[in-house]
Amino acid sequence: MKVSKSFEVFAKEAPEVQAAWMETVQKLDAASKLDKKTEELAYIAVMAAVRLESGIPFHVKMAKSNGATRDEIISAILVGLPAVGNIVTTSLPAAIEAYDED
Repeated sequence: MKVSKSFEVFAKEAPEVQAAWMETVQKLDAASKLDKKTEELAYIAVMAAVRLESGIPFHVKMAKSNGATRDEIISAILVGLPAVGNIVTTSLPAAIEAYDED
């Protein structure tokens, strides 16, 4: 799966830091008690809430590959509405486009 342009640049321009980051990410993933689909849906919700839209397509595809439905993706994004407001809706177009690809 294709990562965001910003993550590609991170890997190219700071490979040692990126490798350390990925090692940490993998350790955190291994420590999670959530199943992969739930973990990806939760991650999508957080990304939408903090406006990290560049990573949304990658994680939508990960969630989809782990069995998430289109409606679950949309719900994951919108779950943050009460806490952070309608800013989460800015992630919807990228999420839907990524889900509908392929």
